[in-house]
Amino acid sequence: MPLIAGRNRRFPHWRQDLTASFVVFLVALPLCVGVAVASGVPAELGLVTGIVGGLVTGFLPGSSLQVSGPAAGLTVLVFGAVDRYGLSALGVLVLAAGLIQLVMGALKLGRWFRAISLSVVEGMLAGIGLVLIAGQLYPAAGLEAPASGIGKLTGLPGAAAGALGSTEALTSLALGAGTVAVLVLWKRLPKRARTLPGALAAVVLATAVTAALGLPVATVEVNGLLDSVQPPGADAFGELANVGILGTIVAFTLIASAESLFSAAAVDRLHDGPRTEYDKELMAQGAGNTVCGVLGALPMTAVIVRSSANVGAGARTRASRVLHGVWLLLFATLLPSALALIPLPALAGVLVHAGWKLIPFRGLVSLWRGHRGEALILVVTAVSIVAVNMFEGVLIGLALSVVKAAWDASHLRLEIVDKGAGPVQAHLTGNATFLRLPKMLESLEALPQDRPVELDLSGLHHLDHACRTALENWAGRHSAAGTDPVKLTEPEKSGV
Repeated sequence: MPLIAGRNRRFPHWRQDLTASFVVFLVALPLCVGVAVASGVPAELGLVTGIVGGLVTGFLPGSSLQVSGPAAGLTVLVFGAVDRYGLSALGVLVLAAGLIQLVMGALKLGRWFRAISLSVVEGMLAGIGLVLIAGQLYPAAGLEAPASGIGKLTGLPGAAAGALGSTEALTSLALGAGTVAVLVLWKRLPKRARTLPGALAAVVLATAVTAALGLPVATVEVNGLLDSVQPPGADAFGELANVGILGTIVAFTLIASAESLFSAAAVDRLHDGPRTEYDKELMAQGAGNTVCGVLGALPMTAVIVRSSANVGAGARTRASRVLHGVWLLLFATLLPSALALIPLPALAGVLVHAGWKLIPFRGLVSLWRGHRGEALILVVTAVSIVAVNMFEGVLIGLALSVVKAAWDASHLRLEIVDKGAGPVQAHLTGNATFLRLPKMLESLEALPQDRPVELDLSGLHHLDHACRTALENWAGRHSAAGTDPVKLTEPEKSGV
């Protein structure tokens, strides 16, 4: 009794955290394996990242209930990097991204990720979702997917035609479709029937059906945990001289950081516990990615699916996420051969479902009704990621959001007062920036040149150099011969 009482004083929530850790482990297991396979790396590397997310990042301060591991949001980028630079370079990419995250956190830059346009982030996730769905339809049919995002989409009709003529491909597709159906219907079952998380239940059911019927479908290739862990060698670090690989590192860093910190904000809304300390959370993610890089594993982010499962299962402290890493480690050590039983179409189905949830269909409709500019940024970001690549697509989205913010900030109103006699009075109010310059000059040049004009700038809050120069040039040339020159009234605030 004294021992139990002492344990309760030191760990007052140990029962809730222990239960939650099992739930998170069961949610994380199929996702770790699925993300690794979809990324083109050994399945065990997904488990390694999940283990590090629990045992390293889980111990560190930042967000107490957020769970980290390999994420579907980085699958497309990782697959492209491995395809282009090789698996040996993955550790260097992840290690460098982790070190940058550590530096950014130390410099207190974590909070600035909250300033990234939500439309860009949702567009990024939507683009990832589209590429993920298109890419996983190929392994669902037992086929090899094209490398590029646009190639995955354009190749679907040909792949579908080829699958219709193959019994093995149709069997594989049926198994993947069945997995998606289980995931969709799982939430509609009574709560007591949903003892297992949907993803695990779907994979277990698909595995049982495959074994029972002897279906001719591909299964996960098992290499062994220690054999899969390959720390980067000296040759891999030589790749850092490649400009392309530096861009990939920046993409890893920005996307993983943004996804983690946006996830933290979402998780904070799910519970009443301590709020996230964004700079510390960024450093925790950096520490985890640094260790993953040393081990040659997948990059990690905070994962909203696991985090919400953690909160929903009643977790109260970070002990639940640490313990989920322990369970992953025990599974990878004691039962690695169980992975070889999992059919690849089932994992493809899990990721198709995950990709679908990344696309904000309802949010896009409401966004279009209320903020069409933001909706346009979301769509353009998503399409750019599919058509070009992840990094450039996100940069295009960020550039559009900056332009939109500048446009919205440059509210300018021109009021013309013409009483028929005397000078024509023009009043400018708001913010005069170069973005509004063409329309402003067009309106001013339409004023009569044979009558005096008084241009009042006292209502301006901001007048940039381009507008000031343009207005002075217009005033100097506008009036016709014999007409009083344009009279300018300067803004009230000095330095405007």
